[in-house]
Amino acid sequence: MANLVYKRVSTDQQSTARQNLVLEEAGIEDPVVFEEDPGTSSRLHPLQRPKFRELLNYARPGDTVHISEMFRLVRGTGHILDVLDVLHRDQVALRIHDGAFSAMDLTARHPRTGELLSTVKFMVQTLAAAGELQRDLQRELTYDGLRAAEAKGSKGGRRPAVAAAKTEAVRAAYLKGRSIAALARDHGVSRGAIRTAVADLLPDHIAFEENSPVPELPVTLDMPGKVADFLPVSELDPAERAALDQGVIVRRGQGYTLRVTAVPAVHHRLLARCQPLDGGHGVPAVPAQRKARREYENRVSALALTGP
Repeated sequence: MANLVYKRVSTDQQSTARQNLVLEEAGIEDPVVFEEDPGTSSRLHPLQRPKFRELLNYARPGDTVHISEMFRLVRGTGHILDVLDVLHRDQVALRIHDGAFSAMDLTARHPRTGELLSTVKFMVQTLAAAGELQRDLQRELTYDGLRAAEAKGSKGGRRPAVAAAKTEAVRAAYLKGRSIAALARDHGVSRGAIRTAVADLLPDHIAFEENSPVPELPVTLDMPGKVADFLPVSELDPAERAALDQGVIVRRGQGYTLRVTAVPAVHHRLLARCQPLDGGHGVPAVPAQRKARREYENRVSALALTGP
């Protein structure tokens, strides 16, 4: 019987140091480690993550999956129950070594029906909901803090890529005719960083060509929470990521809807990224996720019929 260790971090700026410490203190014998690529988002359903799928394919009846804490593996209630169903089907145990779930036997089943014990299911749902509430409160406090800082004149976001000491030299070179692309190469930064440094020196506006297309107008659509949870944030382009980050969460029972405002092209790209939810290519489809994707597909498809 093998001991399978699963690790994950949400961004490529984080490390697994804390997870390593917890798992080392647990004294796991001969661990077989499966670690997701840095930046694997918790929005992505565990059953869709490459390394966790690899772990499930490797696992045999009687093996045990070890994680430092529950939220390294799952994000919300639906994810937990989906994973427990698969582990029960494959006769694989789950051991959590830290956090609220560490004292619970999450694989406990009724001896006659084989279903997850009602007390275990209740505790899982309650603790998962508490975790989601904590993250939502942290997000709200962060937003309030940013607004308070903006009111005092502070601006959030990333710092300029061009160091303050080099800004004047960049601006002087631009005024002498040095191109933005050349300056970006000279200083090893992006063209956007150079444009930021010389923003007030750029033309006030860029005239549209006579036959240029009319810009798309943003459209607000409700994205089912299961679709939003699936989207791999680390793989989204800036416009897609911004649309999700600025989305408004609307609670619906135990789930939620993300109200996303974006131009139709972004909605279509987000929909395309959700194609794996329909299953195929060896990836198991989760019925609830597939239904949620089709709901979003219907809403996005309607844009072509009712466009601006």
